Amino acid sequence: MSRKPELRGRAARLAQLFPAGPGQAARTPFVLLVVLLLGGGLIGLLVLNSALSEGSFKLDDLEKQTKNLTDQQQALQRDIDAYSAPDALQRRARELGMVPGGDPAFLDPDGTVKGVPSPAAADVSADPALLLPADPTAASASGSPPPATTRPPAQAQPAPQSPASVPAVLQPASTSTPGR
Repeated sequence: MSRKPELRGRAARLAQLFPAGPGQAARTPFVLLVVLLLGGGLIGLLVLNSALSEGSFKLDDLEKQTKNLTDQQQALQRDIDAYSAPDALQRRARELGMVPGGDPAFLDPDGTVKGVPSPAAADVSADPALLLPADPTAASASGSPPPATTRPPAQAQPAPQSPASVPAVLQPASTSTPGR
């Protein structure tokens, strides 16, 4: 059987600091605890790093989505601005057959009329469909109904005008022309 050599001097003193024999077993749980703590710390860092990376990817996706939605919102705003521009509104109104209004008359709360209304001047050169037919039977023969006329309420009705003061567009054309 082999024996351990006897230590002398300084080596003997150092050997006394370390337990011999059964003391070795007491060190094993401590080493396992340290290894487990280090391994758990590394795994924790790995999980934390993965979570941060996933959050970063989500952030990038959300930033791209925000950019796309901002671009879409700006394009829609440009469309709204284009449709609400004065020239676009005027063009669309003319396409619908609207004409600029004449002089307005104002109705007071007591029922009196202020101002003299004038009919809207139709731009005959821009749209020939605004012309009234010369003969009411011609309108019914063409298949289109005669234009409907509406009268304002009795209290807001202006004084009757002579045919000379009504614009030519609104007057029915006569079959005979003076001077011929």
